[in-house]
Amino acid sequence: MFESAELGHKIDKATYDKEVPVLREALLEAQLDLAKTANFQVVILIGGVDGAGRGETVNLINEWMDPRHIQSHGMGIPSDEELERPIMWRFWRALPPKGKIGIFLGSWYTWDILNRVFNRIKNAELDQSMDRNVRFEKMLNDEGALVIKFWLHLSKDKQEKRLKAMEKNPKTRWRVTERDWIHFKMYDKFRKVAERVMRQTSTAEAPWMIVEGEDERYRSLTVGKVILEAIRKRLDAAELPPHEVHAPPLLPSIDKLHILKTLDLNQKLTKKKYDLDLEKYQGKLNLLTRNPKFKEMTVIAVFEGNDAAGKGGSIRRVTSALDARYYQVIPIAAPTEEERAQPYLWRFWRHIPRKGRVTIFDRSWYGRVLVERVEGYCSNVDWMRAYSEINDFEEQLVRNNTVVLKFWLSISKEEQLRRFEERQKTGFKRFKITDEDWRNREKWEEYETAVCDMVDRTSSEMSPWVLVEANDKNFARIKILKTLCEKIEVALK
Repeated sequence: MFESAELGHKIDKATYDKEVPVLREALLEAQLDLAKTANFQVVILIGGVDGAGRGETVNLINEWMDPRHIQSHGMGIPSDEELERPIMWRFWRALPPKGKIGIFLGSWYTWDILNRVFNRIKNAELDQSMDRNVRFEKMLNDEGALVIKFWLHLSKDKQEKRLKAMEKNPKTRWRVTERDWIHFKMYDKFRKVAERVMRQTSTAEAPWMIVEGEDERYRSLTVGKVILEAIRKRLDAAELPPHEVHAPPLLPSIDKLHILKTLDLNQKLTKKKYDLDLEKYQGKLNLLTRNPKFKEMTVIAVFEGNDAAGKGGSIRRVTSALDARYYQVIPIAAPTEEERAQPYLWRFWRHIPRKGRVTIFDRSWYGRVLVERVEGYCSNVDWMRAYSEINDFEEQLVRNNTVVLKFWLSISKEEQLRRFEERQKTGFKRFKITDEDWRNREKWEEYETAVCDMVDRTSSEMSPWVLVEANDKNFARIKILKTLCEKIEVALK
């Protein structure tokens, strides 16, 4: 795979001096058009062999283009804040918005390669991680992002020669570290692992560009031309590349089984029983979150449900049991301009809490397969692919010792009408009812179908849906508190 990058490509100075001004002007024009249209973002990964010019390449891109529209990230050793969250959190929050270019020196590949070379993981774990990387990059592509991946390569002899040359030069000596020589001694293993990674992750959406790093002029021109061609090709396209749906179509149920209709919505709790259970489970939840082991885990609770199903009241019963310093409630409304400039899940990744915290989402990432699907706010392709993207997202949370609880609060159509009318008659509740709520009632059956599809496709062993019978608010609140306690208690063992 690397043989073509070991042929000794060179560019003479005269050719370089002639081509660079033309290339820089074209790059700046493309960058300006990108910023004006703001239809997509560019994500550039710079990886490769130590000493092959990765840092110089990042500096060169910033020099040749307008740095005001470039965000460069040196993704070194994760900080304590980053280590307390899923590893992809640090990359999600650094993604550039539409119209901008983001450069990653070190990426979601770096630590997996290092971990495999140093035998901290096996090939099976590496392969699983690479599958996740491929799905992540496909998601970026489906969201419109342009992903460009460079691997700057040197043969073993040329790497040794370059490291010695930099070490000898007083101006570059600081760039050669003991770690570089340790890695050099393991060159053959690094090469073997890198080849495995690139075979698995060089895709049509995000192919690897292997560039020989020995000759600085050749490397610079090659990288610049690849970036220019990729951006210009996307800008000149009449439409963004068509997206394919890699999932079977959602078919109507043959046996007419409807999961929401299996719920017994008539379940109730007496006021006396409710008061006793409320004190019991709020106290238990408080003690569980004060357990010393809780500092090593995270809880994320998602509340979805029919309009007027009692999400707000249920959330308040949960937060009343928690220390206000260690929880956060995130109400989800229509996305802001900043959020629309990013991939769909970005606005949820940004709120992932640190260890020892509880985050509650009042509405969530499931809006894409519910309201956006039913109301036509996104294409069929977008909500169809969202199922697998959400499953990947939640898997990463669970792998990071996060308890993910997803509650669907279900009420009957008749009970919803009663609550709507009550809200209209009660002054301090009137703000809760809107014209949109009444419009949503007209699509009751469509929403029910969307909910059933959502549960079917995203209820997993790692993060199952908890369907809550909510016609009786007292019954719903106790079921939620009890479930929270049970799941956290299991996780603490």
